[in-house]
Amino acid sequence: MARKIPIFKRWAPEWLIKIILFSMTLPGIIIFFLPLANSNAAAGYYGSEPADIQFAVALFYAGYVGFYSLERRFFSFLAAKEYFLIFTTLQIMACLICYYTNEIYILFPVRFLQGMLFAGNVNLSLTLIFTRLSSERGREISFSVFFGILLCALPFNNLITADLIDSYNFNIVYKTAIFSYLPGLIFLTLTMSNYRPEARFPLYKLDWESFVLFSIILVLIGYITIYGQEYYWLEDRRILGSVVGIVLLGSISVFRQYAIKRPYIDLRVFRYRNFKVGLLILFIMYICRFASGITNNYFATELHLDPFHISYINIFNLSGLILGVIIACCMVLQKKKIQYLWGPGFLMLFAFHVMMYYSFDVQADEFNYFIPLFIQGLGVGLIMVPTIIFIISSVPSSIGPSAAATALAVRYLGFCTSIALINFYELFEKSRHYNAFQDHLTTIDPAVKSFLHTQTAKLTAKGMSEDHAAKAAERLLLGRINVQNHVRFAMDYYEIMGWLLFASLLLILLFPYLNRTVLYLRSRKLSPA
Repeated sequence: MARKIPIFKRWAPEWLIKIILFSMTLPGIIIFFLPLANSNAAAGYYGSEPADIQFAVALFYAGYVGFYSLERRFFSFLAAKEYFLIFTTLQIMACLICYYTNEIYILFPVRFLQGMLFAGNVNLSLTLIFTRLSSERGREISFSVFFGILLCALPFNNLITADLIDSYNFNIVYKTAIFSYLPGLIFLTLTMSNYRPEARFPLYKLDWESFVLFSIILVLIGYITIYGQEYYWLEDRRILGSVVGIVLLGSISVFRQYAIKRPYIDLRVFRYRNFKVGLLILFIMYICRFASGITNNYFATELHLDPFHISYINIFNLSGLILGVIIACCMVLQKKKIQYLWGPGFLMLFAFHVMMYYSFDVQADEFNYFIPLFIQGLGVGLIMVPTIIFIISSVPSSIGPSAAATALAVRYLGFCTSIALINFYELFEKSRHYNAFQDHLTTIDPAVKSFLHTQTAKLTAKGMSEDHAAKAAERLLLGRINVQNHVRFAMDYYEIMGWLLFASLLLILLFPYLNRTVLYLRSRKLSPA
């Protein structure tokens, strides 16, 4: 079947074609979470704040989600070789702009454009791979490989860019991304033919209105969740206006999907119970997945580890992700019940949060965190791919692309919600614990008096005047309190995530009807979500 569709030249072996197609997805996956590789370095380079760097990632994600359903029309209009060359060239040009600019407001629209180009590049690569695989086994292995790479993007980026960012300016990572596109681009030019599998379908009646509405809603969601805490939520007119805009545009968009003949996203997918349960599981998993960012922040602020060492510690998380995806792929191929995947996966995430709850301290050995990070990666790897296949399998194959697009939107929503929860909870819990310390720590408290006396004596012994030493001792006490505040916030947040995971486990164990959906990728033209 693969040879009957001569998209590639006859001399190109099948194994080389698959490698080239997968290699075309790798640079895009790398630049997806690239700004988060070292958010402080990125914020310093662009003269912005860490929230702006998070928003840059959200814009890439929004471009990917928004353009996903519109991209298929361009695939029908352009030959595969033309499509690859145009989209890859545009992606290289976008990376070039990111390399030369240090203005955050130029970066924002370019990141959204990169997300759109990523959607086209990835969807075509995976679609061509799927058409060359006649067996269900091959399709699900390809699906697992793609999502395994996507899951590993963040720790992998941290690993490969830590030394680069430490030695050069932050923009060096975009130059690296440009060169990573070139081998695949050269191979595609040499191996692909100009064959067009279908007649050229003109680009008229494009549903660009739905794309614009959907994209604006996604960008506003990202803006609210990332900047909401900083602007005091609805007290700020920008956040209030964004909420009103989402409600109005969302209502128009839903009405439009019911009114037009070919909806951008077919809302009939929400009629299926298992589809909605799968979305809930995916949403919870994404919220809990990005809670690991608190752990990395703890390594940097409390244990004073540099980004280079943090990236090496996260190798254990990366190993767990890879192993989890492999095990999940094998169990899906063996037609195991979904509860046999979700149960152990959420149990491992629950164990990770419990272990980290008892491991947070002002002083700790980094070796204590190797096993928890591995367990977290293993849990996420077990859940991710089966959940997306479960969501797509829960609806008829005719509306499978709409189910995949909805799953992608829920993943974006989970990413943004996790940022909002962490920002809100960090401010709330730190304030609460700071006030509690103020109520109990006074200058007449024996422990406080002992600490101040000891630190003042040490500083005086090193040549500092007594007045300055007393003030410095008070600053040291305040620093210790801030450290305790951060540790207590991390413990409280992980406790909340632990209860959420425990409730998810009960949902999985108490509803046996979840196993009625057979995990099977029916369509050979299914694009990834």
